[in-house]
Amino acid sequence: MATHNDLGRKGEQLAKILLENAGYEILDENWTYGKAEIDLIAYKNSVIIFTEVKTRTGNSFGEPEDFVDARKQKLMVEAADEYIYLMEHQGEVRFDIISVLFDKQTNYTIKHIEDAFWPSAT
Repeated sequence: MATHNDLGRKGEQLAKILLENAGYEILDENWTYGKAEIDLIAYKNSVIIFTEVKTRTGNSFGEPEDFVDARKQKLMVEAADEYIYLMEHQGEVRFDIISVLFDKQTNYTIKHIEDAFWPSAT
């Protein structure tokens, strides 16, 4: 049986393939800043897309995307702010979630949620 980390890596790989097949350029993977990690940073149509990938083997406790809570969103926004600063990006940004749900036979469904959340003003 795959470990939790193996499952997460598999989900991130599937998410990366999904984005690349949809015409996104992957700028970074597993980019960290402080306590935050952004799974995939992509670029398309002058927009930088910060993407959280959530992978689960069941949805009895909720859909994978339900686990991107306010704390995780805040950390992503802080990391994204630093990334934007370092890259001197002047365009739009977006926060997406890609949810990967495996069943017991290792079949999966994948869902790309664009504009999954907006940074709150603090």
